[in-house]
Amino acid sequence: MIDFFKPTYTGDEDQYVLDSMKSQRMSGDGKYSQMCHEWFEDHIGCEKVLLTPSCTHALEMTAILINVQPGDEVIMPSYTFVSTANAFVLRGAKIVFVDIKADDMNIDESLIEEAITDKTVAIVPVHYAGVACEMDTIMDIAERHQLYVIEDAAQGVMSTYKGRPLGSIGHLGAYSFHETKNYTSGGEGGMLIINSPNLVERSEIIREKGTNRNLFFRGMVDKYSWVDIGSSYLMSDIQAAYLWGQLDNIALINDARLAAWDYYYKGLFSLERLGLISLAKHKDKHKHNAHMFYIKVRDVAEREHLISFLKDKGITAVFHYVPLHSSKAGQAFSQFHGIDRFTTRESERLIRLPIFHGITVSEQEYVVESVRDFYGIHFNDRIKSRG
Repeated sequence: MIDFFKPTYTGDEDQYVLDSMKSQRMSGDGKYSQMCHEWFEDHIGCEKVLLTPSCTHALEMTAILINVQPGDEVIMPSYTFVSTANAFVLRGAKIVFVDIKADDMNIDESLIEEAITDKTVAIVPVHYAGVACEMDTIMDIAERHQLYVIEDAAQGVMSTYKGRPLGSIGHLGAYSFHETKNYTSGGEGGMLIINSPNLVERSEIIREKGTNRNLFFRGMVDKYSWVDIGSSYLMSDIQAAYLWGQLDNIALINDARLAAWDYYYKGLFSLERLGLISLAKHKDKHKHNAHMFYIKVRDVAEREHLISFLKDKGITAVFHYVPLHSSKAGQAFSQFHGIDRFTTRESERLIRLPIFHGITVSEQEYVVESVRDFYGIHFNDRIKSRG
């Protein structure tokens, strides 16, 4: 059986987790939290990072930080995880979805400006599959309309846009360390990225239940008290220790995933040349992180047929998001601006193949051969017609 994913594990996590367990600070902002903070701040080049229990929590913090109020509007793609929208709905915002581009499944930056109204407060680009949105255009739109940009870079650790790490370009960003991501903090976990200096102090207060506890520990106030709204948004130091074991090996993990991604691409390229599937396209100026490998098939019926075929061969392949605007909550809390030209159609064509740290070449070879078998058995006439 070839699983769709396996959580990243290097073996180095054990020593750090045990060390954290034996320490006097297993809760948030202990030794390993600080080490991870320093590593990411140096790598990203941002003002501040703060580890959180999940990417969902990091996104919720962004909504508080930019003071989202009931009736405000936030623009984003519908093809994303529910947390992207829910973080702002919780503050009373209305979500305005715009269409995606078929080539990379990211928000179509050319459609954003016409969706802006006098109620719009933020744009939330989602870097799907760790592939960058067109951030220069998005930042230009935001600057001209005085809007915040919050990067949902949940899948984007180690990806870049024109040399800049994803999450470092907007006013705020969010990473995920869920077990399905390239790097994990032991099941759940996330991180808030703060690029605007004026948001740093308040982000620490919100994360510490609305208190100025961090200022107290730094000796900047003689006692701490409740000064703002907030919640408990701290990752435990045991989770940070697990994550540190992967940051120690981050280049090796990234290189291995990229090699696996390239193997799939080369192995399945012949099917694309025959017009049977479409493969993900990446622009040279954007460095991706091989978070996922997906193919696109003809339609939803073919997708279900292929998933079933691979399952019978012991391979777990899955589709991904159901567009949020088609959901019950989406219909209540959002609107789709313009025409849904690609969001639904492309989402119904997409299948994700197994890719994870430690996947073997023989496992990938079997996946490639099985996909080829599917088209050889069921679509022989189509292959011949394009031969």
